[in-house]
Amino acid sequence: MGKIKLDEIDHQILDMLIDNTRTPFTDIAKKLLISAGTVHVRVKKMEESGIIRGSSLTLDYLKLGYAFIAYVGIFLEKSHQTKFVLERLNQIPYVTVAHITTGKFNIFCKIRAKDTIHAKNIIFKIDDIEGISRTETMISLEESINDKKRLMHTIFNEL
Repeated sequence: MGKIKLDEIDHQILDMLIDNTRTPFTDIAKKLLISAGTVHVRVKKMEESGIIRGSSLTLDYLKLGYAFIAYVGIFLEKSHQTKFVLERLNQIPYVTVAHITTGKFNIFCKIRAKDTIHAKNIIFKIDDIEGISRTETMISLEESINDKKRLMHTIFNEL
């Protein structure tokens, strides 16, 4: 499937939804001087084309007691074990992101934990997965950049 064409109105709608996925269509319509029906139709079109895939919440993990972030590089015994290992990682709810990678690691993942003791237990669970030869962990001291909106603006300017 080729690239989907978006116009400036689509960009503005997406921009507002990125800021707050719960923004009512009527509020978006008022700001853009269009009807709420138009917003609804355009959002539905972007959902059907796959540009919008669901919506998400942004949680304050610190307030929930899960402020500890670590990145775990995973070395596999054999690369054909990748799918099996990913299935096992998916069973650990504290593994929030996993990427198959080139370079040093076969898989690189992000974990969220309550503290260092909790993180250690999660990492031990990862280490115990059959097919993993070893792991290497990096602790995040601070998430300094997490801005998908900046990327979206860049993509829009390139279209």
